[in-house]
Amino acid sequence: MSQLRDDPWFAALGRSCIRLTWSDRGAISLEGLSLKVVENVEGAEFVLVHGTEALGLPSSNICPVSLEDLEKILEQCASKRIPMIVADPDFVTVEARALLIMPGALAAKYENLGGEVKWTGKPDKIIYKSAMVMVGLDASDSKAVGDSLCHDIKGANEAGIASAFITGGIHATELGLSSFEQVADLSSVQALVAKYDAYPTYVLPAFAW
Repeated sequence: MSQLRDDPWFAALGRSCIRLTWSDRGAISLEGLSLKVVENVEGAEFVLVHGTEALGLPSSNICPVSLEDLEKILEQCASKRIPMIVADPDFVTVEARALLIMPGALAAKYENLGGEVKWTGKPDKIIYKSAMVMVGLDASDSKAVGDSLCHDIKGANEAGIASAFITGGIHATELGLSSFEQVADLSSVQALVAKYDAYPTYVLPAFAW
C-alpha cells in the first residue's frame, strides 16, 4: 500500500483506519505501512478490510467479532462516508469443505450501503506482475492456480499467464460436485467458464503440495 501513495486517491486517505482482519486464520501484519489503527469510527479516515473475523486494535492485538457486529460497524462507517480499501476481493473461500465469507462480501455490502470502495488484489493483473517480479520469472514461465474463476483465473487471463482451475473449490456446487476429488463434467466446466468469462489453460479436480 505504501507504494500506492503516489496515486491521488490513496494519497488523500490519511493514516487512521478501522481495521477488519482475521482471528482464527491468523492476523495480517501492517508493519511498515505507517498506519494508525483506531477502534472508533469517529477517529477513522478510512476502512481497511482484509479479514472477516476480528477488529484490529491500536495495540496491534485483535478482538474477535461476529460477522453481524462487523456489518454494524460498516453501517456506521458508511453513514459517515468513510472510504474503504478491500485488500482481498474474494467473496468466499473453502475451509474444511464449508464456504467462509471473505472480505469481498463485506466490500459489496459496503457499496450497497452507499460507501466508496477501492478494490485491490485479484483479478487486478498488478498482483500477478508483482509476483513474477519477486521470483524473477516472466509470463511464459508462470502458472496461476486457483478455484475462483472471477478472481484467480480472470486475473491470470488479464496478466497473460497460463492457469489451472481447481473445480473442487468454491464452484463445486455449481459444477454438481459432491466430493473434493470428483472430476467435473466437461460441458459443465465449459458453461461455467463462459458464464464468468474466465478461461483456464488447465482444469484439475484438486491441488495439493
